[in-house]
Amino acid sequence: MKILIAGLGSIGRRHLRNLIALGVEDIILYRSGKATLDDAELAGLKSYSNLDEALAQKPDGVIVSNPSALHLAVALPAAKAGANLLIEKPVSHSLEGLDALQLALDLNKKRAMTGFHFRFHPVLRQIKQILEEKSLGKALYAKVHWGEYLPDWHPWEDYRQSYAARAELGGGVVNTLSHPFDYLRWLLGDVESLGARCAHVSSLEMDVEDHADVQLRFENGIMGHVHLDYYQKPPSHTLEITCEQGRLLWDNATAEARMLFADGRSEKKLEAPKGFERNTMFLDEMRAFLGLCRGEELDYCSLQDGIRAQEIVEAVKRSSQAGGCTIPLEW
Repeated sequence: MKILIAGLGSIGRRHLRNLIALGVEDIILYRSGKATLDDAELAGLKSYSNLDEALAQKPDGVIVSNPSALHLAVALPAAKAGANLLIEKPVSHSLEGLDALQLALDLNKKRAMTGFHFRFHPVLRQIKQILEEKSLGKALYAKVHWGEYLPDWHPWEDYRQSYAARAELGGGVVNTLSHPFDYLRWLLGDVESLGARCAHVSSLEMDVEDHADVQLRFENGIMGHVHLDYYQKPPSHTLEITCEQGRLLWDNATAEARMLFADGRSEKKLEAPKGFERNTMFLDEMRAFLGLCRGEELDYCSLQDGIRAQEIVEAVKRSSQAGGCTIPLEW
């Protein structure tokens, strides 16, 4: 199997290391040369600065891990060339051109996975099963709080130059921390409508929002709230789900969740398997992508899932620009 990686920033390097760990030997690179990381680990790998030349090598799969605003410029030619895709989230910085990407994939009978790696979190998978079985009755409300301090993400580079802080590269906290919009859809179902307020409230130097508060209403009547920010120290990422007969409390920092029962029973702890760490999700995601390239039938986060998440992101921005008014979503 031949895999092409387009974009060698931190996530592209992670995918490279995981491909090697999974035994993939035929790896080629397409890069602009603008990455701020040392190139030592890329030694010996064939690299191209021209996308057409890279795609002429006929890769089975292409990993699109360049800045969000540049995703489609790689993904669309790769789909037309007959490759399967792993597109880092968000699938793009806007919805423009995504229908053409799906059409190109369909014409070549290929598939695209969106890189929402929290779908591979073992405890979130346990929570999904609990919700599907209604072990705590019907879900009523979900709350996500995710705060990070952007300058701490990549200490080796000036955060002001990162894609996450630059509008022209598809940055901003809503795009960059869009994972909850995907995993809430995965856990609870599609969103019917939302209202949002976004702002730049900190002293961080950037031309994008660093704060977002989003109120969600799901098609099944569940209510939700998502808070995202770039300025919180120390960081935290938590999910709370209130059900008729109890609550589920997940903490990304511990990789654990607590299941609380309304009838007074002792709480139950939901734990990840021994040895789990953050990269485990990326490894499992890469295993799934390699299976997708082999033509296997599997459960995966599709391009359409990525488009749904981006439609929520776009609705968040429209709502905020309109003063927080309710925006309906039509699927």
